[in-house]
Amino acid sequence: MIGDVVGDPGLEVLENRLPHLKNEFSADFITVNGENAAGGFGLTEALLQRIFSAGADVVTSGNHIWEKREFWPVLDSEKRVLRPMNFPAETPGRGWVIIEKPSPLGPISWLTVNLQGREFMNPIDCPFKSFDHLEMNIQDSAKDKTPIGKSVILVDFHAESTKEKEALAYYLDGRVCVIAGTHSHVQTADERILPKGSAYISDLGMTGVMDGIIGMDRKICMDRARNQVLYRMEIAAPESNGKIAINGILVEIDVDNRKALSIKRFSA
Repeated sequence: MIGDVVGDPGLEVLENRLPHLKNEFSADFITVNGENAAGGFGLTEALLQRIFSAGADVVTSGNHIWEKREFWPVLDSEKRVLRPMNFPAETPGRGWVIIEKPSPLGPISWLTVNLQGREFMNPIDCPFKSFDHLEMNIQDSAKDKTPIGKSVILVDFHAESTKEKEALAYYLDGRVCVIAGTHSHVQTADERILPKGSAYISDLGMTGVMDGIIGMDRKICMDRARNQVLYRMEIAAPESNGKIAINGILVEIDVDNRKALSIKRFSA
């Protein structure tokens, strides 16, 4: 699972390095958060295809997915790009998807779920109850032995509050394989396997210029904070802001028991 792709530098490093990482890690399934790919705010269809071409199986998002109105129809037409599930049902797109892929162990059904937090963010539907509702549908489907009931479940929780992220993680522990936080763009060092077998990290980090401020231009960010004026944010220029990297996690999963065996964060 890979953290928020920020602007052109993030897209370029993703395209250059993700294919190698996929081979190096023998990755069976890859999620990428793409909500900041279009100049830091939103996503376009052309940029989405670049992320898929780099190796993503599913592209998740968050609150910035609504920035490009022309992208909204793509949320309806392309099932592999998600918006947070706990937005009202009337909004474009979907918040979860099942993709079946071959593997040396046979076909594996992957269920990716996108949720958004509410603390310090817009008050939308409850992420806890939204997942409960989805799980009830999963259980109903499992009675018929459909793939949704046997899926490896991955959750991208796009949230501001670490407390809310940890609360959801323990709430879902043992019910999903991975809960990974996104949104802060700063990779946390708290990756672990929870008591009931779910892998967790508070934030995957970001994919882009690491020596900017959350991938954005340092001076503009400092001026905004110092002067309390909302100057227009711009992507950090790699030549003046240093290292560019992909941040994310590699999780080893027992697909038969749907438990995480290990979790390792990386910055490449």
